[in-house]
This record gives sequence, structure tokens and C-alpha cells, in this order.
Amino acid sequence: MEHRHLGRSGLKVPVLSYGTGTFGGAGEFFGRWGKTDVQEATKLVDICLEHGVNLFDTADVYSAGASEQILGQAIAGRRDQVLISTKATFTMGPGPNDKGSSRHHLIAACEASLKRLGTDYIDVYFMHGFDASTPVEETLRALDDLISAGKIRYIGASNFSGWHLMKSLSVSDKRGYSRYVAQQAFYSLVGRELEWELMPLGLDQGVGTMVWSPLGWGRLTGKIRRGHEAGSGRIAQGGHVGGPPVDQEQLFDIVDVLDAVAGELDATIPQVAIAWLLTRPGVANVVVGARNEQQLRSNLAAAALTLSDDQVRRLDDVSRKQPIYPYWHQMDFDERNPKPTRW
Repeated sequence: MEHRHLGRSGLKVPVLSYGTGTFGGAGEFFGRWGKTDVQEATKLVDICLEHGVNLFDTADVYSAGASEQILGQAIAGRRDQVLISTKATFTMGPGPNDKGSSRHHLIAACEASLKRLGTDYIDVYFMHGFDASTPVEETLRALDDLISAGKIRYIGASNFSGWHLMKSLSVSDKRGYSRYVAQQAFYSLVGRELEWELMPLGLDQGVGTMVWSPLGWGRLTGKIRRGHEAGSGRIAQGGHVGGPPVDQEQLFDIVDVLDAVAGELDATIPQVAIAWLLTRPGVANVVVGARNEQQLRSNLAAAALTLSDDQVRRLDDVSRKQPIYPYWHQMDFDERNPKPTRW
């Protein structure tokens, strides 16, 4: 398993990590993701470690803490073999301070995550979203204090706008606080908006990208394709499967090319979609999920694929779409404002 530096930090992470959103399955929303219990989770962790995948991603809000609890039990006795990333910010209780990125909430949230995970430190602690109601200085000072206390080792941002992330980095530089070394963001062949601003920002500022939902909210599993019946479960052709709307004809075109490339490589459509992400500038890690052992082994095999330049170009071309302003305007001035990818 290839390892890459997480942004401009000294921490190396595997190119694939395992997302534990399926652990627990509490409530209607997370119940649709999966209902992995401790026994199954332990088996899935075993498989990951066998393949060199030692980074496990979770969040306090996943199944109201059950995901962290189950992950903690699944890694019991081998904490020194794994890296854990988790997140805070979203609502975890009925009180007015049970959410956000205030000092009050973050310290309480971090302590609660540590307890559920059964560990005394978190490797990468993400702000799950930007909290505009809390001063950036307060958030970053609280995180810096948690680092000094040895409770977290690195920090990251998730689902931030470009200006949210840049403002945070500027405050860290000005005040001497620890910087975000990673951004966790949605990116896939059906969602390439990351390339417009967050990707160039990350490359410029040394912030590595951890990709979530690499299969575009299930659209790139191969179950949704031209001329095929709707899939079962939460995948339904032409239906809403989550995430932003996607042009159906372009989706079919993308899957057609994925299918062709998969045939050339004796691979699956999801494997090719994940492998394409690993060719993208600034991507340090792709978070993959799985409901069972078969799905996990299949997804992990994506790390062994090597796409040719021609295959990458074909996937780039079929998934390209017109960016919004000012990005379409900037494309006319590449000699002065070059882009890491061609949209």
C-alpha cells in the first residue's frame, strides 16, 4: 500500500483509508448506510490491516457516537498499529452548546470522542464544517491547546469553502497556532468542483486532501447505467441518492467510459473511479466505505490499479463541465493563472 504525506506535515497516510460511517447504523439516516456491529467491524479492520490500510475515519455524529464506540472496540489492543481521524462541530445534544466549534464544545467533544474510542489521543481531528458563529481565533486556539495537551496530533478542516480555509490558515500563521494539514472534501468523477478553488488552495498552502464519497453518493458503483434496471436498496436509477444533482446523461456517459476502462484493466467500475482520484493533484488519501467483507476487498484493490495517461484523459474529458464564475473566466488566462487540472 502506497503512503503519502498528509499535506505539508510529516505524517504519512495510506492512499486508502476505511470510513466507518456504516458502524452502528443508529437512526434512519445512518441506518441506510449500514449496521455493522463490533464482530463484523473487527473483521473489517483485520482485512484493512492485512492490506496495509491503517487509517480509520469516523466522526462523533456518526450514529450518535456509536461509530466511534464500535471502532474503538474493533481496534482494542492494537492502537499502536492504527491511525484514527474523527470529527466534531455538528450537533451532539439538545443544549445550545452541544454543537459548533467553540472552545466549550470542542474540548467537551474531544474528551467524549477519546472516551468512546478508548484511546488517549486522536491522530487527525477534523472540524466537520465551518462554524461562522465562533471566531476563527477561538477555534484554532482551542485546537492548539488540545495539541499541546497531547490529545490530538494534527488538525484538519472538512467541507470548508476556500475563504473559510484560507482565513483559518492566515490566523494560524499570524498567531502561531497549529495549521490545518488536511481538508476532507467531496470529490469524484461526478463532482469535480474541488478543482476550482480548494485544490489549488491546498497545493499552494500545503493542505492535503482526503476524499469522501469517491463513488459520488453511490452513482459510480455500476448499478446506475444506461439501459439497466434500477438497483435495489438506496440506489435507484433516476432517483435521488443523495448529494448534489447530477446530469443523468453525463452520468451515463461517465459510467460508459468507466466500464470501458474497467474492461481494459480487468477491474470493476468502482475500482477505476477510485484509482482516477489517486492520480489527482494534492490527493493524499481516499476514504472508502464498505458494508461487508466482499465490498471492502474490492474497494481496497483499487490501490493496485495503474491508469494510463490515455485512460485518465478519457475520464477527464467525459466528466468535464463548465465551471461557475470566476473560474470559467480564469481559464482564458492560464499563462498567468495556471490550474492544477483542466476542468
